[in-house]
Amino acid sequence: MERRKFVRGAGLAGILAAGSGPAIVHAQTTIRWRLASSFSKSLDTLYGVSEVFAKHVSDMSGGKFIITTHAAGELMPAFGVLDGVSTATVEMAHTAPYYFFGKDPTYALDCAIPFGLNARQMNAWMYEGNGMKLMREFYAKVNIVNFVMGNTGAQMGGWFRKEIKSVADLKGLKFRIGGFGGKVIEKLGVVPQNLPSGEIYQALEKNTIDAAEWVGPYDDLKLGLNKVAPYYYYPGWWEGGPQLSLYVNQKSYDSLTPEYKAIVEAASTYAGTDMLAKYDYRNPAALKQLVAGGAKVQRFPKDVMEASFKAAGEVYAELNATNPAWKKIYDDYITYRRDANLWFRFTESGFDDFMQQQKL
Repeated sequence: MERRKFVRGAGLAGILAAGSGPAIVHAQTTIRWRLASSFSKSLDTLYGVSEVFAKHVSDMSGGKFIITTHAAGELMPAFGVLDGVSTATVEMAHTAPYYFFGKDPTYALDCAIPFGLNARQMNAWMYEGNGMKLMREFYAKVNIVNFVMGNTGAQMGGWFRKEIKSVADLKGLKFRIGGFGGKVIEKLGVVPQNLPSGEIYQALEKNTIDAAEWVGPYDDLKLGLNKVAPYYYYPGWWEGGPQLSLYVNQKSYDSLTPEYKAIVEAASTYAGTDMLAKYDYRNPAALKQLVAGGAKVQRFPKDVMEASFKAAGEVYAELNATNPAWKKIYDDYITYRRDANLWFRFTESGFDDFMQQQKL
């Protein structure tokens, strides 16, 4: 009897030693990864999406795939996560890709560009169109596999100390603006400032900047931006549907079983959907609270919108002529934008325009 137990044990050991039983090894091994976020814990939507993701990965793997989430500054700076994942300092990160437009403007196409796609259109381009395929090719150069993980929906235009009556009022304005929008608004005489969320309130309070945009009512209320600037402008034309992304180190991703790869994809999709739902549900109440507190909600003047649209076109033309990676993806992006806007004009816009005029 003891001999038979030994033979069976030796047989299994031999199989594992020969590399014939990876499924058994993976099933018995707990994977522990770290995820670095570009956002602070106080932003329960932007940072919270990573926690939702990690929980679902754990649940779907039976507790065998554990991901710890770390706020901006814990493992690396908010804007350091791209390099962190690329060099395998961490296995994963969650961020807004347009933060890295300084490295290459092409990153912004994985998030938002001025007068680009709204949230639903961005989702369609990434999943049904060529967006994911093209961005995966781009990210492969920096050893990253990207996944869609969140969207804020169209954002507000930000908080201003002084009223903006025309495009002339923008000249010389020091404006905290995220990502790629700064390259466009710079053409109007604005001095863009790319600050992480944790530094915005203090900069506005101390007059280091004259205006700042973040996301929208729910997050802006949390940051207290209404306390240091009274004018709240809309729309955030540079962020019609900013998409957030999950970055995974290529080598780390390749080490996963097919089951775990599927779990990462499923969990990121769920967490991203959950994030947009939270913003759509929470922003209305937050806007009412801001207005009740004295915020002066105003629309950007027409000449500001038109001048900004013209400036965006100029920036895109310059990039098309100088950046092949940008042009390849932008050409596909802009072709879809044209068709999508035609469709939305007759359906979504027509319905929304009527409903928003009704007294419900």
